[in-house]
Amino acid sequence: MGDAGVPVVVGLDNGGTSNNATVLTADGRFLVDGLLEIPSAVGAGPQAAIEALARALDGALAHTGVPRELVRAVGLDTPGPASADGVISSRGSTNFAQPAWHGFDVRGALQRRLNLPVVYLNDGNAAALYAHHVHFGAEATARSSVSAIVGTGLGGGIVVDGRVVTGAAGMAGEFGHVHIPLAGLLAPGQPEPRCACGFVGDAESVASLTAIRRNLLPYWLTRHPGHPLAGEPAGRAATLVRGYAERGDELAREVFAQQAAALGRLFTIAANLTDPHAYFVGGGVVEAQPQFRDWFLATVRKHTVLRAEQVAVATFALVPDRDMAGARGVAIAALEALRSGAVAGPAMPTT
Repeated sequence: MGDAGVPVVVGLDNGGTSNNATVLTADGRFLVDGLLEIPSAVGAGPQAAIEALARALDGALAHTGVPRELVRAVGLDTPGPASADGVISSRGSTNFAQPAWHGFDVRGALQRRLNLPVVYLNDGNAAALYAHHVHFGAEATARSSVSAIVGTGLGGGIVVDGRVVTGAAGMAGEFGHVHIPLAGLLAPGQPEPRCACGFVGDAESVASLTAIRRNLLPYWLTRHPGHPLAGEPAGRAATLVRGYAERGDELAREVFAQQAAALGRLFTIAANLTDPHAYFVGGGVVEAQPQFRDWFLATVRKHTVLRAEQVAVATFALVPDRDMAGARGVAIAALEALRSGAVAGPAMPTT
């Protein structure tokens, strides 16, 4: 529960089916230990979704016993693509497919609804920021990192000196659509992977759940005739394959070995562009059995080509608390924005 009189920020993680909320005190303590979810109502359109986010905030305050007058700002993340100011792309996305969402200013709408400053990040950036701060702690503002978040698609983020690099249009860190070398990555006769965005051979076309369903499993099932996954619908087979990989199944390990190699090639590009202190991997692999996730991360590292000087200072790690990383990441962003004066609001403590 919150301490009487201590100001807070609230982090809201918006998803296709649910919103998760957290509360962060001015002195850096999270008051919510686990998931605090309610339906997101995204499918019902923007106005219903904004009301659902407001309910999520109210629920978090009720859960923690923090009065609303102590809330100084709100952090919001949604799936991309969206601008740095929280305007949903006119092309939409899987979660924002309805025309009413295209070009919708979700940050501004929530700010008007709550009458509180709202700081926006996309969900990949939010998870990246949380991983960075948890890993580096007090040294976060003097360190840099890149993160790849493997989900339905492939998100990510770049953090420099403890802050997310958003870019001019808010599209920085969209690692999923970076083209990676395919030579030596694909098996003999394996078709070039195609992304849902239309690109051929970008990172998301290999390292994502969609890639498993559309590109990887169809090929590997031809190499393993009679495999139990061949009898499953494509979508269900894609979600089941990780369980097989955890048990050491040959086909499933081939699938995830390709995904890990693709992430390694992506991180190799990032190493030459940003030269970060740390490389983080998030997504479903974080929720896997320890032996499998350790193997996966080691395979990513094996395929990341670094110079000797980089090897000496770089670390590889998994994004912690995957389901809570988004809400916690945007809460950190909101607190830092208040401390720096980037958003209007009462003065916040600097420590």
